[in-house]
Amino acid sequence: MTIVEERPVPAAAPPPRRPNRAWALLRNSWRQLTSMRTALVLLFLLAVAAIPGSVLPQRPLGEENVAGYFREHPDLAPVLDHLGAFDVYASPWFAAIYLLLFTSLVGCVLPRLVDHVRALRTVPPDAPRRLERLPQFAAAAERDDDPAAAVQAAKAALRKRRFRTVVREGADGTWTVSAEKGYLKETGNLLFHLALLLVLVGVGFGHWYGWHGNRLLVQGSDQGFCNSVTQYDEWTLGPRIDAADLPYFCLRLRDFTAAFEPSGQPKVFNAAVDVQDRPDGAWRASRFTVNDPLRLSGANVHLLGHGYAVELRYTDRYGAQQTKVVPFLPRDGMFTSEGVAQFPDVNIAPKTDKRDDALQIGFEGVYVPTVDPNGGPASVFPAENKPVLFLSAYRGNLGLDAGLPGSVYALDQVQIANGKLKKVSGERPLRLVPGESTTLDDHTVVEFVGTRPFATLSVRSDPAQPLVLGGAIAGLLGLMLSLGGRRRRLWFRVSPREGSGSLMEAGGLPRTDYPGFDEEFEQIVGAARGHREGTP
Repeated sequence: MTIVEERPVPAAAPPPRRPNRAWALLRNSWRQLTSMRTALVLLFLLAVAAIPGSVLPQRPLGEENVAGYFREHPDLAPVLDHLGAFDVYASPWFAAIYLLLFTSLVGCVLPRLVDHVRALRTVPPDAPRRLERLPQFAAAAERDDDPAAAVQAAKAALRKRRFRTVVREGADGTWTVSAEKGYLKETGNLLFHLALLLVLVGVGFGHWYGWHGNRLLVQGSDQGFCNSVTQYDEWTLGPRIDAADLPYFCLRLRDFTAAFEPSGQPKVFNAAVDVQDRPDGAWRASRFTVNDPLRLSGANVHLLGHGYAVELRYTDRYGAQQTKVVPFLPRDGMFTSEGVAQFPDVNIAPKTDKRDDALQIGFEGVYVPTVDPNGGPASVFPAENKPVLFLSAYRGNLGLDAGLPGSVYALDQVQIANGKLKKVSGERPLRLVPGESTTLDDHTVVEFVGTRPFATLSVRSDPAQPLVLGGAIAGLLGLMLSLGGRRRRLWFRVSPREGSGSLMEAGGLPRTDYPGFDEEFEQIVGAARGHREGTP
């Protein structure tokens, strides 16, 4: 009878696990994002994205410049405005590039930093078995001293040049010296990238905790302002800043000096101001220029530009006088300026003390500091050599009581179109020089008193400026270290010679491109063998 042995059937292998596609996609995307190549691409994109901020006018720096761009490019400006080109650094696409670059740098630098610290704590590796295969090799040379003394001579030559050295003794009596130098190159690389991160963090905190405001300040003690959001023409507060957090100070423009080249290009802008730092404090005098801002406690005042404010005096039909000082905005490099002066509270009947809205008066004008000899309303030089004011008078309802927002630099065109505001000065504008007056058709008088200079100021506070400055200095230092450092390794092998003495051979390996490594290698080997510097 045959007995058949039953063998257990092996269990079937489990089916291979299918990889999680979502996890694989996230992992690969993270690897791509945190690669150095992606960081460089994002840095380049950030630089390209910042170009419109330096080419196009920006709202935080001056709304009037943006308005001028809209007038000059009525078709292109709305498209650029929709893309955020007039406030580039607050646009979503710029923030997206900024955050991606920050994430990429963090994911790229931190692993390299860990590897670099680990490499600094690791001793140089032992000498390879075949030193003659290295790029630099010095054949074995005889020495009269024993291997232990020869090893100490090699170590001293290396330590003199600040190499990290490790001496090892083999079982066969052979000694080796391993040396390494040049970690400052990688240290510089990491310092540069950490400094870039520091700059990005500083810019971010500056946006959170910073604020700025723009103000057009006319000369005169009656035209000053204090640091409040209600006193600025445009203002922006960081997300972490409230209006009550603004520091106290008041400014008034005492004098403004402007000098120009013969071609009309500005040469010198100098603003003299009075500053009050405390509510009950005394006023102090100070000066600042375009490249030298006024530094106050908690804010800096920058001078952006200047222009002229026209002073008009209007005498109504009842003999009452009102004076307005109105800034006229330059429209070209020669300071041909446009502006509007509105007198809504005039022609009030003394008996009834009521105002007739149909008798309000407004003036639309062009001021030229140096009039064109041909007589047109255009300036040929920005200084006030021959000033002339061209005015057009409008009478009627100015539309200021409607409660609708409007520009202070233009009359309400809707009121003009529907006939509620009519031109009463004739087809040709009135031509006035400083001190001259003219009588309108209703026997009211308008006088061109003169002009006052005004300065366009940008008041900015960025508490993270020291952080950004420190990051910039650290980045420059890291760049210098990365360009100057060169990593290399050297090995010496000392073996006992038959009888007495020792044999010393050496090899060198540059870890980076280093044209002068062969000369340095020869000098170190010569010093280890007891030769003088520069001798074979």
